[in-house]
Amino acid sequence: MTGIASPDALPIRAALFDLDGTLIVTEHRSRAAWTRLFQAHGLRIDDALLATFVGRRGQEALADHVHRFPGSTVDELFHEAVGYLNGPDIPPPYPVPGAEVLVKTLHTEGVPMAVVTSSLREHAHVLLDHVGGADLFATVITAEDVQRGKPHPEGFLSGCAALGVHPPQAVAFEDAPAGIAAAKAGGLACVGLTTTHSAEALGAADLVVPDLTGVRWPPQLTAA
Repeated sequence: MTGIASPDALPIRAALFDLDGTLIVTEHRSRAAWTRLFQAHGLRIDDALLATFVGRRGQEALADHVHRFPGSTVDELFHEAVGYLNGPDIPPPYPVPGAEVLVKTLHTEGVPMAVVTSSLREHAHVLLDHVGGADLFATVITAEDVQRGKPHPEGFLSGCAALGVHPPQAVAFEDAPAGIAAAKAGGLACVGLTTTHSAEALGAADLVVPDLTGVRWPPQLTAA
């Protein structure tokens, strides 16, 4: 990881990770589930619409479209979509390149870590088994733990509080514009991964990398 640290910046002490698309590759599964939901109700869905779901709590993203599903509530639609994830033909998740090595290395070095995800707790804990388990993280902040999801900074601020660090002492790892916006609004530095979006779409991040392979600690980030 390269860059020039700001001389006025506080030293980076903690790492906060998004989950889907940042630690674990799941976008192919989510796209399949959302596509099936819309198609099951006779609605068209395209890449532009699917992109609006990435990095956000499912219920909040669905609230933008619930008017297209007469007679259905957001919660009903969300649980229907989650059910599609358990289908036998849905492809399995797998770690983002470099994720397991980085997480285990930081844990061994005693770096405080948190997960801040728009996913549900049960889903998050299952996925974290792919990188060594939820026990490697001091806290896991999920959609059930916040009142306002990304791009609101509540999740990242809660994560920093749980780790006992000020936001400027933390770096967030994110793959979606909504997550980057949340991190920056909270005062965190942010590394963007181009696992689900182009580098241009992640332009608000302090540094953009293809994945977590070769990421070193502490990161030297260019001041935004």
